[in-house]
Amino acid sequence: MRRFLLLACLMAAAPVQAEELVSGVSQDLIQITSNYTGSDIVVFGAVEGQNQNQGGNHGPKDVVVVVRGPDADLTVRRRDRVAGIWINHDAADLSGMPSYYFLASTRPLPAIAPAPILARYGIGVQSLRPDTVHSHHDYEPFRQAALRHLSQDHLYSEVPGGVEFLSDTLFRAHVPVPAGVMRGQYNVEVFLFRGSAVISAQSTPLFIDQTGLERRLYNFAHNQGFDYGLATVLMAIAMGWISSLLFRRPV
Repeated sequence: MRRFLLLACLMAAAPVQAEELVSGVSQDLIQITSNYTGSDIVVFGAVEGQNQNQGGNHGPKDVVVVVRGPDADLTVRRRDRVAGIWINHDAADLSGMPSYYFLASTRPLPAIAPAPILARYGIGVQSLRPDTVHSHHDYEPFRQAALRHLSQDHLYSEVPGGVEFLSDTLFRAHVPVPAGVMRGQYNVEVFLFRGSAVISAQSTPLFIDQTGLERRLYNFAHNQGFDYGLATVLMAIAMGWISSLLFRRPV
């Protein structure tokens, strides 16, 4: 919430006739079906207005595109070897971490802005921090483990150079949407940097949802968990019984 308030204040305080962003996405709704294996969307836009070179806005022009998924609660466990057996010895619950995070930029982030500026807007995988933490120890090792795990699953990624300027003002970036992403509302945020400062920003919603039979099964499983579990068990028993009849060997 604090990040979105910063974006709103930034857009409201943008000076007249200064450089401003206009951005959009190639599609604002992605429907997941049974044969969905992933897709790409294109974030595109333009930089309008002229650089006034005032207020510390000297320097090269950079664009950063960030796509954030719905917040999720993560439980990270640490395994230790006790008496020769590996067991879950400790854990940390991280609430409010994005389920998906993709970043594309014109240049590597350290060349665009210092770390405190990036952290203020939640730009960069290392700037992602949970809203609340439940842990008996320092949670930083658990946070780093979560970042590594999600990066290995291609749910967190950064692509320096992933924003391409087609002209002096027009830009685009390709954003992958893997098959395993969470359903819900995503936010596509575009930041315009000039001289290590954010001078304009825009946010656009993106919706990912299921359709058809997959949607009905998803709703059934989440809204009527007991009935769904019972139906699954009964179906497994029925399939086992039918299989035993079909493959029974004659005596």
